[in-house]
Amino acid sequence: MSVLLSWAKAAVSETAYTAYTLFLFTKSDIKTTLIPITFLAAASAPLASLSRLPHVIFWIWLHLLQFDVSNQTLDPEEDAMNKQDRPLPSRRISLSQAILLRWLLIPACALLSICYSVETLYSSFALVLFTLIYNEWRAHSGHWLLRNTVNAAGFASFEFGATLTAARDPSKLDGIAILSIAISAGIFLTTIHAQDFKDEEGDRAIGRRTIPIVLPTIARYTVIVPLTIWSAGLSLVWKLGIIETAAFIMLALSVGAQYLASSTVKADQVSFYWYNVWLSTAHALPGYYRLFRSA
Repeated sequence: MSVLLSWAKAAVSETAYTAYTLFLFTKSDIKTTLIPITFLAAASAPLASLSRLPHVIFWIWLHLLQFDVSNQTLDPEEDAMNKQDRPLPSRRISLSQAILLRWLLIPACALLSICYSVETLYSSFALVLFTLIYNEWRAHSGHWLLRNTVNAAGFASFEFGATLTAARDPSKLDGIAILSIAISAGIFLTTIHAQDFKDEEGDRAIGRRTIPIVLPTIARYTVIVPLTIWSAGLSLVWKLGIIETAAFIMLALSVGAQYLASSTVKADQVSFYWYNVWLSTAHALPGYYRLFRSA
């Protein structure tokens, strides 16, 4: 009995260790990817039932894990300098183990996706392709326009798969859902560089050409202007009331003003947090339209 108990304790401990290691790969992207895309999928599909929400979250998280493991196995030395809590620099997993995990996650994501529909599987394959382009084929270190474009395409793949997973019929999306994803891709294309300000020093050191580096004098205005335009446009598209429109535009102006006023890495981190609040709000608007405006 004592041997069985010891074995059970060891198994539980190892399982908990592995689960936490996997969580650490995705920890920094919970607020930037998992939460906003969950909002969009639940609002756009719309969510078939609350019991479907864990399916959506897990589908997004597993594909996010695939992307993050790919990304973090490319330049572990960079993480060793400024992101030491990640699994590789903290030595929770070896580089060879992480690389093996990276490639095993592709069939794992495919198997999960086919449980919902062939269309969800296509979204998974698209995300694998854009992960390769962004990470292994180094689009992330190229010109900011290429970086933004691949980011937008990758997020759209996330959103198609997540929205299909949330829907009553996971084989098709209606017009509102497709419009929501198209708008979201446009938002990412024109504003995703909001994440680059907090990383400017490290990006400069390794030769990346992000907007804060390439366009230093106007870089911060490239956040407040598109956020304000998107807020006004989305208020019209999703037929917000006057009070809701004013609140949404004020949120955009507030986030943009924080970027304009930021002068430290810490301030840029806070600004990026509020950018994600704005993004999640934008992603929830199709739900408002379905509830209050759609006839």
